[in-house]
Amino acid sequence: MAEIELGYGRGRVSFAYDEARFRVLAPPDNADARPLSDAELGALIDDPVDSQPLEEIISPGERVLVVVSDATRATASAQVVNLLARRLIQLGVAPADLRIIFATGIHRHVTAQEKSELLTPFITQRLRTLDHDADDAAQHVNLGTTARGTPVEVNRALVEHDHVILTGAISFHYFAGFTGGRKSVCPGLASARTVVATHLHTLDAERGGRRAGVGAGRLDGNAVHEECERIAAEVAPSFLLNTVVDERGRAVRLYAGDWRAAHRLGCAEYAAEHTIKIAEKRPVVVASCGGTPYDINLIQAHKALDMAAHACTDGGHIILLAECPDGTGRADFLSWFAAADSRALEARLRAAYVVSGQTAWALLTKAERFDVHLVSNLPDEDVRRMRLSPARTVAEALARVPGDAAGYVMPLGARYMPVVARAGEEAAVR
Repeated sequence: MAEIELGYGRGRVSFAYDEARFRVLAPPDNADARPLSDAELGALIDDPVDSQPLEEIISPGERVLVVVSDATRATASAQVVNLLARRLIQLGVAPADLRIIFATGIHRHVTAQEKSELLTPFITQRLRTLDHDADDAAQHVNLGTTARGTPVEVNRALVEHDHVILTGAISFHYFAGFTGGRKSVCPGLASARTVVATHLHTLDAERGGRRAGVGAGRLDGNAVHEECERIAAEVAPSFLLNTVVDERGRAVRLYAGDWRAAHRLGCAEYAAEHTIKIAEKRPVVVASCGGTPYDINLIQAHKALDMAAHACTDGGHIILLAECPDGTGRADFLSWFAAADSRALEARLRAAYVVSGQTAWALLTKAERFDVHLVSNLPDEDVRRMRLSPARTVAEALARVPGDAAGYVMPLGARYMPVVARAGEEAAVR
């Protein structure tokens, strides 16, 4: 028997498995580079992608807004923002003219403890931080509408500063294609009305189901990505710093420069490094979100479930480890599961679209395709309401699976996307 440690909240769970039955879908041992030092990050900032360097963009006395992801993302922001803040002050930006805003989208506010973790106490004690509220109309400015009719309502801080610098991390996203880049503006700093209008593009209004082109790892032809990018263009960010982080949340890549070009380069390289070819789908998949912050709530944990679905045969079993200390992630999330099935839920969405309802629909479609066993701290009745099977341990969940069924183990959840290899391609599993 072999043994692997799987992330679960802030801890780890040991899972013993038969190597003849299970294969681990993980990168080669040397796939993730070592964490970047401050000097290495600084050198990358000095060599931006398709952009002038910061010293040619920022002038003394100007006001700068730095956009930072919330606690549902691991972005290495503590290291990156410290370096950026020091650099901007050296360029003549007064600390009073340098502000940080958290791109929470429709998520809850960032707590004081989380701010210290995301930025370090050194930064939080010296620079002013702003909180975004997607439901507070007084915070937003209207910049018109897109060609598709989407209202462009964003946090007014984005237009009240001379420069906007986006930070964040690049990873797969189950309908926007990738995180990072334009998502710091939309949905990160958009009004709830704008968030709804952009996310509505996940659904095919004519044929039903998910719109063609919308999915993990897709940018070109992805209506959600394209609409969010159009909205970010109205803000015209001056610079971007997007990281790729390792499983401990440390920066191993940095893409700096033009907010479009640097992000697109990062997405292309991320996809090349984080796609795992498999010979075939299997009837059992044991997937960990990777621990905090990826399993902070069920809405975030669903991203790992989406990746596990790429490796599981229809009708198979998915065992998902997600502690979910913040519950489901939205107070209204469970109400969507009053629908009889995913088709009924989709009809309800078409009548009155709500972002959390779209995630509920995506979750329910998987619960109908697979037997999903959720190892979490959520109440059993809530788990069953979502058509999932509650379990307290992997062993408990695995006991419900046929003993001879072959499977995969995914220790890093949403970080790696399994793709069935085409003829002539080699499957890279161990």
